Amino acid sequence: MNASSVLHTANTGESFAPSLRFSEEMIDRLRACGVEEVFKASTSLFIRGDRNVDMFVVLDGEIEVFESTGRGDGKIVAVLTEGQFTGELDLLDGRQTLLDCRTLKRSRVLRINRAHLQRIMRSNYEIADLIMRASIGRRFDIVRHGSGGVLLIGQEHSADTIRLQRFLTRNGYPYRLLDAEKDPDSLIRDTAFVLGHLPVVLLPNQRILSNPSNALLADELGLTDLRDSSTVYDVAIVGAGPAGLAAAVYAASEGLSTIVIEGTAPGGQAGTSSRIENYLGFPTGVSGQELSERSLAQAQKFGARFAISRDVLSMSREGTRYALHLQDGQPVHTRTVVIATGARYQKLNVPNYERFEYQGIHYAATSMEAGLCRGQEVVVAGAGNSAGQAALFLSQTAKRVYLLVRGDSLQATMSDYLVQRILASSRISLHIRTEIVSMDGDDRLRNVTWRDNASMQLQTREISNMFVMIGASPKTTWLCASLAVDAKGFIITGSQAGSEAFFGTSQQGVYAVGDVRSGSVKRVASAVGEGSVVVSDIHKYLATLNSNNDSSIGIAKYDPIIPDDIRSLTAAA
Repeated sequence: MNASSVLHTANTGESFAPSLRFSEEMIDRLRACGVEEVFKASTSLFIRGDRNVDMFVVLDGEIEVFESTGRGDGKIVAVLTEGQFTGELDLLDGRQTLLDCRTLKRSRVLRINRAHLQRIMRSNYEIADLIMRASIGRRFDIVRHGSGGVLLIGQEHSADTIRLQRFLTRNGYPYRLLDAEKDPDSLIRDTAFVLGHLPVVLLPNQRILSNPSNALLADELGLTDLRDSSTVYDVAIVGAGPAGLAAAVYAASEGLSTIVIEGTAPGGQAGTSSRIENYLGFPTGVSGQELSERSLAQAQKFGARFAISRDVLSMSREGTRYALHLQDGQPVHTRTVVIATGARYQKLNVPNYERFEYQGIHYAATSMEAGLCRGQEVVVAGAGNSAGQAALFLSQTAKRVYLLVRGDSLQATMSDYLVQRILASSRISLHIRTEIVSMDGDDRLRNVTWRDNASMQLQTREISNMFVMIGASPKTTWLCASLAVDAKGFIITGSQAGSEAFFGTSQQGVYAVGDVRSGSVKRVASAVGEGSVVVSDIHKYLATLNSNNDSSIGIAKYDPIIPDDIRSLTAAA
């Protein structure tokens, strides 16, 4: 059985949200930016894997969006008729499209290329809003049903299976998981996989990747677009947590050419939160995943580009520009740099810790991790909001959650609303003045022992999943040699760094925002605020370069000049 037939067998169910329609008045406005074309029946408009596909608005006829199986047939995802249009979130970025599209009969369409589409998204709210709502809804359905995605085969508790599953989930890429231990059926036998070669990723083009790295998988799936190495950006943002995403939204919306470089997936540490309830504007709470996905789409709406699964190894200055050297050797050139790499959770100093890391030890508590410990006892170590949110979320499905805190109470480090819910929960056992002293297991974690430091009593429980959310250390290894940092490694900014800009570092044109910045408040809202405010510093710096006759900066870039075709579109609105 080849990869494509496995994918076809595993994919069932309908997908694609009901398509929204442009009104006749909207279509009249769009004509100024599109080209009317007529296609005969069974004409391919785009195929899976194409980048920068145009948007097709149906004027007359029918076009079909489908998932190809590689055998000439396919599963129909949607049939679009008059007023409806193609595309989902791939309209906003340079990623490969996930589905195929062809005409069902002779059809007349309005074809809008990517450049005109980006201008429409910036200049016409009503049309942009409809495209955004359709794009987000369609991607949600595609991911929910795994349409156009990959098949991941592996052992559910394997560290590499979890790694790949987490990577796909956090990047919003559709996939289906087949557990090799729970499903030893013909699907596994016919592909002749042995456990030693798992996990594997089966691609729709019939290719098989055996335990690929995140970077390799990102390249194969087209998550990164760095084809044009000659581009000099106005701002390069390193890190796509809340601070980096906010900086991307504000920079791109204000006309700055923007690229965001992220080593894993958008969202950062906040993206792993099961629910954030004290973020302004979300009275019922929002998951970190949802917040990051919406922020990513918002930045892409304004034209920000993203390089996913790319770590920056070093930074060098070339005159008034900077070169960010990525792990694949390809440099990104930019006039300014915003460092928003955030912080990572610290590790416990306990024997066997490295042995069970990602084999039972987790640093995130999302639906994916919750599925691994349904009906089991789990441990959460930590006293901050992230630990509290994790304990409450896991208590919905776990048999028992042991919340272990080394301090004397939760009140000093955790928001009161979380403390009260934890104390009221019948499934959460709070242990203060307690720390983990040992852990044991075989191929994965099986037992955890902790000590009550007041009574010095030990307790051992059968625990296969432990969530560690203690302290924070900055992700600044690659730049420590070139920027001023404090004793803990966080980047110093403002006057202490010799900069006139509040978020400026010890190097001109380089800024630090969010958790990575020394003295910052480690909260999502604070990080978002810093990411948005730093753009004003960037504008001032770029204006200074321009006044110093830096020929690489075009004055028109900062003028609110609207092309004629968009001017007519805006006037009609």
